[in-house]
Amino acid sequence: MINFTVGPVQSSEAVLEIGSRQVPYFRTPEFSAVMKDSERMMLGLAGAPEGSRAVFLTGSGTASMESVVMNVLNADDRAIVVDGGSFGHRFCELCGIHGIAFDRVVLEPGRALREDDLAAFDGDGAHTAFLVNLHETSTGVLYDLDLISAFCERNGLLLVVDAISAFLADPICMCKSGVDVMITGSQKALACPPGVSVVVMSPRALGRVDANPTKCMYLDLKSALKNGERGQTPFTPAVGTLLQINARLHEIEDAGGAEAEIARIAELAGDFRSKIDGLPFEIASERMSNAVTPLRPTTAKATDIFAVLKDEYGIWVCPNGGELAETLFRVGHIGALGKADNSTLVSALKHMRTRGII
Repeated sequence: MINFTVGPVQSSEAVLEIGSRQVPYFRTPEFSAVMKDSERMMLGLAGAPEGSRAVFLTGSGTASMESVVMNVLNADDRAIVVDGGSFGHRFCELCGIHGIAFDRVVLEPGRALREDDLAAFDGDGAHTAFLVNLHETSTGVLYDLDLISAFCERNGLLLVVDAISAFLADPICMCKSGVDVMITGSQKALACPPGVSVVVMSPRALGRVDANPTKCMYLDLKSALKNGERGQTPFTPAVGTLLQINARLHEIEDAGGAEAEIARIAELAGDFRSKIDGLPFEIASERMSNAVTPLRPTTAKATDIFAVLKDEYGIWVCPNGGELAETLFRVGHIGALGKADNSTLVSALKHMRTRGII
């Protein structure tokens, strides 16, 4: 199978080899050194300001989203949440569950965030935080971080960015953009198995965590930070995946860092988008991430395209759920893919067209 989904994605041979090994015991100086090394690299790749920290939680990206809502925000906050798809809406659900007041910026699927969407909140003095999933993966829309950053700076807002699918695919520098919390996951551009998410926190966010009362044992960031000082986690983590993440971070660092990885993914995305010219698809996003190309078929159902590619060609693309299930599918460009893989997928799509499937 060739995997063009947006998580889990294809892993490198080095990462796969680590996954084949016996999982070691982890309460050791050797594992602690690995974790401290991973934190160092994560802070560098995220462009985190001095004094920032990163913690690795055993749980998917949603676990880190929930942990941040519980640990960084409190009942005195009122957040602005960009709700432009299923993942943005998840922040709304989490705020509701944990008693955080919020107002939504509602966007139609595929629509970019614009300055006038924020105008009603500008200077109102009623809000303390801004929550956004930078790349709304469900629809393939990349929000304008410069626009968001300027808005948050003007209004003194804490900026929480879910960069789960944007990290290492699109530019994000916490220091430059005033990001207080950045969240990502192991199964996206880090190209490791799912099950670990990462929270990178600025000194301002760390101060909030320290001041807020503990609300949950497993997702307590105070405990995660304290244990991280010695290169450990509060509970048994996904040890094998954490070792794979460390190897993958070294791959990225050795190949030129975040800038080089972003350029590689952008080149793959551009190559694929040029190769589908003439096929019966429409781009379904006003502002795309490098991570994924969202396609609206004009002559077939998206679910049929997904099923035929999987069952007859050995290729996975990423289906959608809910109201978009029949009308949209996505092609990912993250993970261990190359231009030859793009050609294989496009050849399959062209063959499907000769068969009358699309």
